[in-house]
This record gives sequence, C-alpha cells and structure tokens, in this order.
Amino acid sequence: MSWLESLTLNSPSGFWNPIVWLALLIVFAVIGYIIYSRGNRSYKPNTDQVKPYLSGNEVEDVEEIRVRAGDIYWGFIEALKGYYNVLMRMHMGDIRDYILWYLGLGAIILFILVGGV
Repeated sequence: MSWLESLTLNSPSGFWNPIVWLALLIVFAVIGYIIYSRGNRSYKPNTDQVKPYLSGNEVEDVEEIRVRAGDIYWGFIEALKGYYNVLMRMHMGDIRDYILWYLGLGAIILFILVGGV
C-alpha cells in the first residue's frame, strides 16, 4: 500500500483524501488570483470612487438612507401590535428575569414529561 492510499478514507458514499483537497484548494486559489489580477487597475482608494452611488445624488447623511431592522419588520410588528405590546410590558431588560422564565418553563416541561400531571 502506498502512502497516498494510506491517507484515503473509503466509505460506502465515497472517499476522502486530504491530498486531493489540498490540490483542489491550490487550483481554486490560483484561479481566484488570476481573476483578482485581471481587475480594474484604475481604482484608487480614498477618492470619490469609494463613495456610494445613489442615482447621481449626493449622500449627505448616512442615517437618512440606512435601513433599520424596525423598518424591515414594520409590517409584522404593525399586524401583531397587540401581541408585541404585551411582550414589551413583560420585557424588563434584566438577564435575571429571562433566566427565571427559562428555569420556570423548564421546570413545568420537566413536570409534564415526568408524569406529574
């Protein structure tokens, strides 16, 4: 048995050989470097080229164009406003409250699973 065969792990679904993976990694790295080296040479960092393009308009304040998480989920929050209002009243922001809820619900689930009901 050769040293290459000793590195091969055969299974019913195929084989695994670290030398093959290393060779593939090198091939893909060379392909990536070739693509990278053919990039646009006229790019200059720290110039107007790094500014975002917003249909030719100047971006004055980043906060005006930033999409916040609340904006993304606005429809869900608006539709479930009654549910979220109840949750917000329960939310204290203290980690000890969440640990207490976790332990309490865990105890109830354990009580049901053990057959105490």
